Amino acid sequence: MLGTIKEIIHNQVLIALDIDLSQQTNLMNIHVVFEDQATKIVGEIVEGTKDTLKVNIVGQIVENTFLPGSRQKPSFRSQVRIVTMEELALILGSQQITPQTMMLGYSTTYSNYPINMDMNAFFSNHFAILGNSGSGKSFAVSRILQNVFTDPTKTPLGANIFLFDAYGEYTAALKELPQLNPNMRYKSYTTNTNFGDSEVLQIPLWLLDVDDIALLLEVTTPNQLPIIEKALRLVPVLTGDDEQVIPAKNDIIARALLDILLSGHQSTKIRDQVIAVLTKFNTKELNLESLIVQPGYTRTLKQCLYIDKMGKLQEMELVVNFVKTFIKEQLEETTTAPRLIPYSLKDLETAMDFALISEGILKSDKVYDYANILSVRLHSLVNSKYHVFFDVDQYISKEGYIKKLLTSYDQKKCQIVNFNISYIEDRLAKTITKILSRLLFTSSLASTNRGKNTYHIVIEEAHRYVQKDTDTDILGYNIFDRITKEGRKYGVILGLITQRPSELSDTALSQCSNFIILRTLHPKDLQYIKDMVPSISLEVAESLKNLTPGNAIAFGSAFKVPINLYFARPTPEPLSNNVDVCQIWYDS
Repeated sequence: MLGTIKEIIHNQVLIALDIDLSQQTNLMNIHVVFEDQATKIVGEIVEGTKDTLKVNIVGQIVENTFLPGSRQKPSFRSQVRIVTMEELALILGSQQITPQTMMLGYSTTYSNYPINMDMNAFFSNHFAILGNSGSGKSFAVSRILQNVFTDPTKTPLGANIFLFDAYGEYTAALKELPQLNPNMRYKSYTTNTNFGDSEVLQIPLWLLDVDDIALLLEVTTPNQLPIIEKALRLVPVLTGDDEQVIPAKNDIIARALLDILLSGHQSTKIRDQVIAVLTKFNTKELNLESLIVQPGYTRTLKQCLYIDKMGKLQEMELVVNFVKTFIKEQLEETTTAPRLIPYSLKDLETAMDFALISEGILKSDKVYDYANILSVRLHSLVNSKYHVFFDVDQYISKEGYIKKLLTSYDQKKCQIVNFNISYIEDRLAKTITKILSRLLFTSSLASTNRGKNTYHIVIEEAHRYVQKDTDTDILGYNIFDRITKEGRKYGVILGLITQRPSELSDTALSQCSNFIILRTLHPKDLQYIKDMVPSISLEVAESLKNLTPGNAIAFGSAFKVPINLYFARPTPEPLSNNVDVCQIWYDS
């Protein structure tokens, strides 16, 4: 027996020792049992002196089952002893692997005791892996995935893990998994457009909706959304120059011209704006060289824009009547119906320009101020090196695209897909991560068989992408907040890996059910973890500062009590090693 109970305050028990601690092994974090007849209260030693121990109550053993929590306090007559191995298995989990469990790591408290985790309790809920740079996050993630996928006797063939790799370090740890387990497949996409051994990531532009384009163009006000919506309605109609789309183009151009002609502005301004529109937007039927036939003579539209000495546009009525001939009150259904065709950023730019003139950008300075910036940003993207990520020339549906992402080079289903987003700037990386995550979420949302497929979205350096940004003000929601609030019931699970939890979205982190926290030093992050992470004790939070690399505290729905553990080194390791300064300085 360890001793007798001296006092019980809230959830903490003070034990007066009856043993000589100098003759004992380290008792810190060891579990003890307060036993009184059939009652067994379980506690964990958190502090001690030579004469006393402080123990936090963590649960109770009832009918050979461990129930976490502090439902009941021990009596002062309880006998205090260290847990048996049988009782420890009830608390930490059995040392034997079952079809429903996987090895996570080893206990740092109980030597060589394997920590086997209930896979359903962990992977059916959102989770977070937190810790400073160099604390071992990449090793932990790699080791977890290797533990899941290297056992050829039970391969999770139905797994769909999408890993957003901020530094391009996970391929080194995961590319050899198919050699260790021939049943599984791993696939990587790169954002390096110059060289690489992976396929360049491409996203079909027509799979993006208003919200996605708004993110891509960094929309700053909800007033810009209707313009994007109109552009997306127009682009499948306007793409191409076949006879099917020309009436729609003529109608849009003509309506814009009519607005200018009847605006009441000075004739010179009207002429200049008409010329500007027809220089940029024209068809073979409606352009500056279009012929206007009158009895006795024929002139071009441009010639009819002549301004006389009085500053009047002499042929105003003639031009107006000519333009009106291209306006159709009701275009044929075949002309206005969206067509399932691929289109490029250049096609979208054209549609955006048409949308802008139909919204009256040439008539209103106020409209011009908030609308023209969309055209400028889209034009910049079209002419940047990043356009390749959206240049897909063969039509594919959303379901077909997701299936393609999950198809390996030998036409087998992949279980892990890695998006290496390390070669692009953070702004675009954040947007692509949001677009692909939203694509997976909306696909699951639309599925008639809810939860049939699970999509795990694991984001490295999540503080750079899952932020408290302006999406809610502009779009009405943040996709990661929505996934953490609604995704679980549709089988869309978010995994957040970050060194700066205080920069994460509060909502996203608060919805996580499982946490693996490695060494954390920053006071702001420590306080944030204390405030945001549910059920974390003061002792656990304080211990985070002293963890060595590879050591962690795991707690949540997959764990009955907070567990101190360490991860075995992944084999092979991720490419996360620090630069060797001495080698560079002295061996070069």
